[in-house]
Amino acid sequence: MEKVLDRVFDTFMGSESDEIVRKIAIGSAILGFITHLLIWALYVTDLISIEGDSVELVSSPLSSLYTPFSILLAYEIYELIRTIPNSFSSAVGKQYEIATLLVVRDILKRLSVIELSDDWKIDDDLGFLLVECCAFLVLFYTSLTYYKISSNLDHDDNISDHVSSFVSTKKAIANVMLIFFIIIAIMSLTGWISSAMEGGGSVNREIFFLDFFTFLILADILILLMSYWFYTDFGNLARNTGFVLSTVIIRVAISSTGVSSMILFALSGFLGIMILRISNNVNLANISE
Repeated sequence: MEKVLDRVFDTFMGSESDEIVRKIAIGSAILGFITHLLIWALYVTDLISIEGDSVELVSSPLSSLYTPFSILLAYEIYELIRTIPNSFSSAVGKQYEIATLLVVRDILKRLSVIELSDDWKIDDDLGFLLVECCAFLVLFYTSLTYYKISSNLDHDDNISDHVSSFVSTKKAIANVMLIFFIIIAIMSLTGWISSAMEGGGSVNREIFFLDFFTFLILADILILLMSYWFYTDFGNLARNTGFVLSTVIIRVAISSTGVSSMILFALSGFLGIMILRISNNVNLANISE
């Protein structure tokens, strides 16, 4: 059974498959950007008519950035699923990258429709844009420093290397998550198309990501509970529990709006960095002893 799970994982998420998916994602992002930009050009020249909430996607040439960033986010989700069997902290690092790109995409979307005042007054749109940029800086810092700090830690990889059944189980979870990823992506796309045809079609970060992060939290909790069978070190258990908490905060941030969502995104990044720094300092202290 373990060999079957490993074979399925290697087939769809091995190094060769990852290279193929990466090239497809980059090609699709470029094609999506050009196509979106062409649709905008056709719209502003009145060659095509677009009505409903989906008009926000053609309100500015900057709106065309929404499509390639969405495709790149889908690829980052794939990369996140691939890292699940490696270590808990590696998968969490990918979550911060995804959160960073989500905030960037929101900023680009806001810049395409923002209307600034002519005086020195900071209106609501500009104020919220500043908050979004601050949240981006926190997440960007988290993403860049996360792996540097985590490389000094003892991950659960050390356990997994000696417990092949644990690795295979995590690969099974990754296989299931890939299926959920495809299903949720198809349902989100078809749901948005249906809404756009009925006069809706508004886009936000809740589309796809809210449902996916719900399943991701369940997968993280399942892996955390299973890890109790293989080690009982409180430091590792507390660290991984903190990572689950950080994931939950990201999920709540996705479903939130306004300044509160940006505060939650920043809080998740701050929490992740602090967990790693504390774990790193404790490990260094134990080594020195």
